[in-house]
Amino acid sequence: MKVLITGITGLLGSYLAKEFSSLGEIHGLRRPNSNSTLLEKDLQVNWHEGELSDIESLESALEGMDLVIHSAGLVSFDPRDTDALLKVNVTGTTNLVNAMQNTGVKKLIHISSVSAIGRSADQFELDEDFKWVDSPLNTDYAISKYWGELEVWRGQQEGLNILIINPSIILGKISDDRSSTAIYHYVLEENKYFPIGDLNYIDVRDASTVIRLLYEKGLWGERFIVSAGSISYREFFQRMAETFGKKAPSIKASPMMLRFAVIFAGIMRKLGLSKNPLNKKTAMISSQKVSYSNAKVSQTLNYSFRSLEETFSWAK
Repeated sequence: MKVLITGITGLLGSYLAKEFSSLGEIHGLRRPNSNSTLLEKDLQVNWHEGELSDIESLESALEGMDLVIHSAGLVSFDPRDTDALLKVNVTGTTNLVNAMQNTGVKKLIHISSVSAIGRSADQFELDEDFKWVDSPLNTDYAISKYWGELEVWRGQQEGLNILIINPSIILGKISDDRSSTAIYHYVLEENKYFPIGDLNYIDVRDASTVIRLLYEKGLWGERFIVSAGSISYREFFQRMAETFGKKAPSIKASPMMLRFAVIFAGIMRKLGLSKNPLNKKTAMISSQKVSYSNAKVSQTLNYSFRSLEETFSWAK
């Protein structure tokens, strides 16, 4: 079996490459300037240069493939990146689906996000059956991932076998130095404040294993939330600080404090002095208590997720 992975040089993509290498030959789509340091040195990857914006390069990479894992995507909560999010997460996915149809490749695992499930101001436990609703709590990133999923569902209607994965915040190693691991630095730098909301998380090793197991079961046409659980930011930071030997954030960020922080972050971004993603929407989300249920994947696989302490010990 030949497996093409987009986003193979990213955090989850690199772990998926290792996980699926036991099942077949790994092929990777990358841009000329891609950094492949996360891939293991002894992992054999057959490289194809191309981009999601270039259908011709996609069709060339797809020739002879049996399975595509689409883990490429842009993660940003900066309002200045709205157009880029749509270009990568929506148009890029559209191009891939079309290229698969043109080349006759039928199997697609699409790595989405729990953000694509959506949020609601009056519902705090969400699962795969939750119907997307327009809400001020949905970021531009969430909207782009939702629209990208719609393109994958279109692909299914036009003959593709699809499996959609909605992972929560993915925890890797500190040294992986990818966007989702930046949360560690908040505790490493001993920041004082914690948001009042919850976050949903999963160890990248669990995420990649679960995706392989779901594929091996042949669960085409299904959608799975892949998350170990939800926890308050305060407890998350406390348990991380204990493992890292740091002082945990101890001051609750009040609504007034967040409003001032949003204004300050916006000014710093405009001056080009910061990339802080804090804005009105991300501030609202950090204050919301929401849990994305993992009941479906747990019942399907009877899988035991790693504890946070095990993840933090490994991460440091």
